Amino acid sequence: MKILHTSDWHLGRSLYGRKRYEEFSAFLDWLVQTIESEKIDALLVAGDVFDTSTPSNRAQELYYRFLCRVAASCCHHVVVIAGNHDSPSFLNAPKELLRALNVYVVGSMTEALKDEVFVLHADDKPEVIVCAVPYLRDKDIRTVEPGETIDDKNAKLVEGLKNHYADVCTTAEQKRAEFKSSGHDGIPIVAMGHLFTAGGKTVDGDGVRELYVGSLAHVGEDVFPSSIDYLALGHLHVPQAVGSTEHIRYCGSPIPMGYGEATQKKKVVLIDFNSTTPNIQELPVPCFQELVRIVGSLDDIHARLEELKKEESSAWLEIEYTGSDIIGNLREMLNEAMVDSAMEIRRIKNRRVMDIVISTLAEDETLDDLDAGDVFTRCLDAFGVLDEDREELTVSYNEIIKSLHEDDINAE
Repeated sequence: MKILHTSDWHLGRSLYGRKRYEEFSAFLDWLVQTIESEKIDALLVAGDVFDTSTPSNRAQELYYRFLCRVAASCCHHVVVIAGNHDSPSFLNAPKELLRALNVYVVGSMTEALKDEVFVLHADDKPEVIVCAVPYLRDKDIRTVEPGETIDDKNAKLVEGLKNHYADVCTTAEQKRAEFKSSGHDGIPIVAMGHLFTAGGKTVDGDGVRELYVGSLAHVGEDVFPSSIDYLALGHLHVPQAVGSTEHIRYCGSPIPMGYGEATQKKKVVLIDFNSTTPNIQELPVPCFQELVRIVGSLDDIHARLEELKKEESSAWLEIEYTGSDIIGNLREMLNEAMVDSAMEIRRIKNRRVMDIVISTLAEDETLDDLDAGDVFTRCLDAFGVLDEDREELTVSYNEIIKSLHEDDINAE
């Protein structure tokens, strides 16, 4: 069975106010074509289908239209798990209807372990067992006790993750043993997850939130049972294998989520099983919208813009001016330089002006100038909180903020 692993679509995401539906549509068109050309039997989507818990109608249209197209293709199975950006109840709502299209959806940790384990068949024969573990929220896997230290919390979260994967994989192993006794030997176990592993690579501006408090999210490869023949992970946007393994992988996001990912080679992962041995191949994803970051003096910026214009580029630009002269009308000058160009300036950072503003901001700054973390730090300063007490207070604060992000506002 040939399996394609993808994740972190973030349908509906914008870039400094610019909607990106054309990019998402182009990617999904390419994905359908790849499924057909590679004769893919099963598609795994490892979380963060949408960018928010309340996706727009257009983002939903892209998702459901894609699933219908895949159902009519050579791909006989689609397994979708929720990520930390997804609303579990929103993804789960149509799951019974989607089962008619052989689309299996797991939006949140289930009460019965069997509901996270699916057997994928081909010609009425079992081919692959999938453990579809969604993003596990703190409240799903950890009980709170008074007097816990940070290390206690982290240890309990790691243990909760480890136990859940162990339990789900035990269910899959039992199914594999049953199939073996009935003459179907060598059926691989494929697991899915949406989390942060130890040593995982991230980039600035990718929008990846820390899933757990402190360093817990960075779980080691030893957390996952050895019975897993391939583990399809989501959450990190950089394609990578985990630790020393080759069969535990992030495929990464299919389009750059910000300028920090602009030069990154995007990929999906093709897994072709020979019995329980995975043959793993990374497939490059085309660039559907070029993002270019320009940093330098005014002369440097103009020179780069001229190069791009000669190339007839249609890139979206982030420009950071780092020269020593104060230029108050930088945007007007750059807009003038962009006349007769298909490029768009999405963001301008005037470093010289920013430095001057920041140096005078302290006396008359407002809450609009600060984010929530800045305000919390200022409160610690105002109350003279000692350094040795700050870590515990900061962890508690982060727990509260994380719980707000994890609330499923669609649930009733």
